Amino acid sequence: FADRMKTLLKEDYDAYVDSFTEPSISALRINTLKTDCAGFEKLSPWKLSQIPWTENGFYYETGEEITASKHPFYYAGAYYLQEPSAMAPAQILPVEPGDKVLDLCAAPGGKSTELAAKLKGKGVLVCNDISASRAKALLKNIELFGITNSIILNETPERMKSHFEE
Repeated sequence: FADRMKTLLKEDYDAYVDSFTEPSISALRINTLKTDCAGFEKLSPWKLSQIPWTENGFYYETGEEITASKHPFYYAGAYYLQEPSAMAPAQILPVEPGDKVLDLCAAPGGKSTELAAKLKGKGVLVCNDISASRAKALLKNIELFGITNSIILNETPERMKSHFEE
């Protein structure tokens, strides 16, 4: 693995190896179907700072007494724990209320839940994952976020082709 990474990364390999000693960055994305960013910031038990490329994404400080993955707000679907760079695709896609959106590789639902928030309950979001176990995790997150205009599928793209011609 190391040899392959050296070949791929060339002069950036040492920086890659050094990155493993740096503290991890923790982030969450607020579910705007359930709350707004200002309201969540007032209630948040963590110090939040905005992620520059997304409207509802925030860095939070780790090491808190109540971790973000165990907090009641997490189980209520008020936010999604997501790596900051993974927030970018759904943020920049020009999805508007009323659109029809297809996410072919949707599990566990990070991008799908944000796309659904952009739809604001209008239009339809079709979420698919070829893995049955991952589709179950996707379904859990879609339900947790309170998304009502979605269809969850567990199919191969080939089988879906005749139903989604475009």
